[in-house]
Amino acid sequence: MAPDEQEQTPAQWHRILTLLANISLFIGTRSVWSSAASHKLVIAAIISLCYASILATGVLTLVVRRSRSLARLDLVVLVTAVTLAYCALSVKHTFSDESILTTQAARELIHGHPVYGQPWPWLFGHGIAYTPTVTGGYDYTYGYPPLTALLTAPLLWIGHGAVPETLAVTTAVVLGTVVLWKMLPTPWRSAATMVCLGFGMIPTYARLGYPAVVALALLIPVVVRWTRMGAGGPADWARAACLGAACATQQLPWFLAPFLLAGVYALRRGELGPRGAAAAVGRILGTAAGTWLLINAYFIVSEPRTWISGIALPLTQGAVIHGQGLVGISLYYTDGSDRLTWYSHASMLLAAGLLALFVLFVRRLGPAATVLPWCAFFLATRSQDGYYLLMTPLWLAAAVTVPPSAFTTAWQPRLLHGRRVARMVLAGALVVPSLVAVAVAATGTPPLRMSAAAVSRTSLTVETLRVRVTNTGDAPLQPHFAVTTGQGMSRYWKTLDGPSSVAGHATATYRIQAPDGRFVIPKKGIRIRLRAFSSSPMTLSSQDIHLERAQAPSRTPGHHG
Repeated sequence: MAPDEQEQTPAQWHRILTLLANISLFIGTRSVWSSAASHKLVIAAIISLCYASILATGVLTLVVRRSRSLARLDLVVLVTAVTLAYCALSVKHTFSDESILTTQAARELIHGHPVYGQPWPWLFGHGIAYTPTVTGGYDYTYGYPPLTALLTAPLLWIGHGAVPETLAVTTAVVLGTVVLWKMLPTPWRSAATMVCLGFGMIPTYARLGYPAVVALALLIPVVVRWTRMGAGGPADWARAACLGAACATQQLPWFLAPFLLAGVYALRRGELGPRGAAAAVGRILGTAAGTWLLINAYFIVSEPRTWISGIALPLTQGAVIHGQGLVGISLYYTDGSDRLTWYSHASMLLAAGLLALFVLFVRRLGPAATVLPWCAFFLATRSQDGYYLLMTPLWLAAAVTVPPSAFTTAWQPRLLHGRRVARMVLAGALVVPSLVAVAVAATGTPPLRMSAAAVSRTSLTVETLRVRVTNTGDAPLQPHFAVTTGQGMSRYWKTLDGPSSVAGHATATYRIQAPDGRFVIPKKGIRIRLRAFSSSPMTLSSQDIHLERAQAPSRTPGHHG
């Protein structure tokens, strides 16, 4: 084969990547088609055409002989994925607390009303999840930077409920996918389609209206070839502006930005020296901060106090512990802990330790800049998987466009130069404090001993419980009770009788009422947990309770004379 023909033949790994992206479009498509086939036949027909596209593309991917033809198939996969994303939005937009709060914020903004610090309890219930706090209440306020609300406001005319917001977020992820697809080298483009739209993860969060998806879309042009940041030119200003806009959308970019800036400083210092590197980072920071301030300017002027508390709300609201990380030790595997705040300390210690490691060993850890920040959330009190997976397309963007060789000339401190064992000890010393903090949290003991018995009930439900509580610690506690049968947090039970707090080493009795007046007793074999949260100090006490369905009285056969 001639060399020019050889260059035109696509690599086998390129074929496989296109095929995998094409296959990934099957995920979730059947359920969308099933929903559309019952009441939106035009959408169902479009989805059927997408099925045909997937099948035809699968055949052609394996038989085309030219790289240009395979690149065109990559475009077909992208168009099919975008079509499916909008089809899913039209029939399966699911409202969430994020989407309804952002939509309400947009409505209040249009009418000139305050946005932050305003409780909107009527938005919740009817399938919309509550965010319970350890104070015994729920958070009904808007707790994100304002960009998504600003983008939603012009779309409020198109539909009812949270449809405008979910359309804005879905469009953001589609545009982000297109940008990533275009910025990646041609053989890798289908990988962008796969991780952004193919697996169904990111589009599902987009249909739920998560502002973090908009932040993801804005971070994509920042992360692609991010090692070029600080070199000057229009692209540098654009990247910095996108970084500032992402930080004005949701809080997750706040954790990524320090790693990128530290990496840029190390890279530019290796080329320009300390003064040039500081100037380069200063330009990025100035542009990002200016963009952030411009987006937030109206709220800074109109409601400064509620605005600052609102955008910091996820860090300060005191939401109950939840997630797939190490906090599950206290939530599921033990009966609680009187040192829950140490999970938050552990998370912050790990974030600081990882950033220090990144600075000290940037030549080795530089390629992982887009992954390291999310490791800290595994130790947090709210360690939900959304904090990990929502930014995974950035992992791909960096992996393809930021090779390890880009860091060979990066500056890093010459601490313990040439002493490998000493460097390993130093790295461990930076991580160990966070592990110690986790151990402190996980080994805490539940401060309340509890026993419960039904006061009023029917054969299948319980209306009220009598709970006897003994405070084994020294500090007085204000318990707030909930009963759960699964991994999630149920609504709090209403306290009908009992003191506001239980003094140290004292015993009290409470009578509590189920939310909506009744608690349906699950079938035998399902674990029922009575939980008591307190806010100051932040504690959790859990206890299994036994509630069984009453058997219906058996009928005695009659005797006939």
